[in-house]
Amino acid sequence: MQITRHPQNPIVVPGLFEWRKATVFNPAVIIENGKFYMIERTAGSLTPCKNYLGLLESEDGVNFTHVKDEPIVTPDMLGFPYGSVQDPRIVKIDDTFYLNYALRPCAMNYYPTGTGLPERSIPQYPDGWGDDPQHWLTRSGILTSKDLLNWEYLCDTTPLEINDRDNILFPEKINNKYVLLRRPEEYVGPEYGTEKAAMWITYSDDLIHWEEPKLLAKAGPEPWEQKKIGGSTPPVKTDKGWLVLYHGVDYDSVYRVGALLLDLENPEKIIARTNNFIMEPEPYYEKFGYQVPNVIFPTGNVVKDGLLYIYYGVTDTAIALATVPLDELVDYVLAGN
Repeated sequence: MQITRHPQNPIVVPGLFEWRKATVFNPAVIIENGKFYMIERTAGSLTPCKNYLGLLESEDGVNFTHVKDEPIVTPDMLGFPYGSVQDPRIVKIDDTFYLNYALRPCAMNYYPTGTGLPERSIPQYPDGWGDDPQHWLTRSGILTSKDLLNWEYLCDTTPLEINDRDNILFPEKINNKYVLLRRPEEYVGPEYGTEKAAMWITYSDDLIHWEEPKLLAKAGPEPWEQKKIGGSTPPVKTDKGWLVLYHGVDYDSVYRVGALLLDLENPEKIIARTNNFIMEPEPYYEKFGYQVPNVIFPTGNVVKDGLLYIYYGVTDTAIALATVPLDELVDYVLAGN
């Protein structure tokens, strides 16, 4: 499968403002009125690694500039002054933008090793912050907006007593229900049908009350997804099914990318799935960075003129872009590669 990395990669890098001088990565991207809008995850420091969300725009999907010189979403806005808001994914349903996000109520300190996952420590926060074990778990939720600038809290999509991220809304209702992908870390064991963290699916009538999730896809036997898998980008509707990119992690914490096709009317049904990864860390910017080596992590994709634009974080340091003809990728997945 020929996926083309953009020659300007990485296309968005840290700097410019204090709240993004340490790192930028894992963006949400949407096209609105012919313009590309990106919501970046940023940090001004790794100690602690308090994350914010910033908004950029672009005419061509490559050269982005900031819409505001301040973040559009901060953990403080959500009631967590020492927290970290992470990994946005965005869809638009009718006239409303919906932003999935992950939130840790208290941010950790990270110390990169250059050889794998960073070492970390727990900062000392005032006023009891950090005393509750739930302050160190990752919950997920949804924000809404009409203009991409002003966001309002809608709901938590996961229980507060477990780690649950990679929550991703489908861009339209299916059988009159909203549909959401999840990745609950603790739903592991014989009673859950999976021995490793996996992709789950759930439904809601109102976006507030969610049904019990159902296991959708679990890590396969291939070495590249030995450790866990999770949803990556919002589903893309094609005439052959919902295309969903997902990430697989091996025991060395190398992140690669695979793809699923889900039935249009019954998204619990997997029509096809790649056996092999379609992307893995190759150029230097995907192998070496400020935080975690050997990571490519797509969180945004849009389609323009038949081309799928894949936006992905690299080494938790910067943002890169790759493109592929949408029909070619769908046919590749259907062929069972």
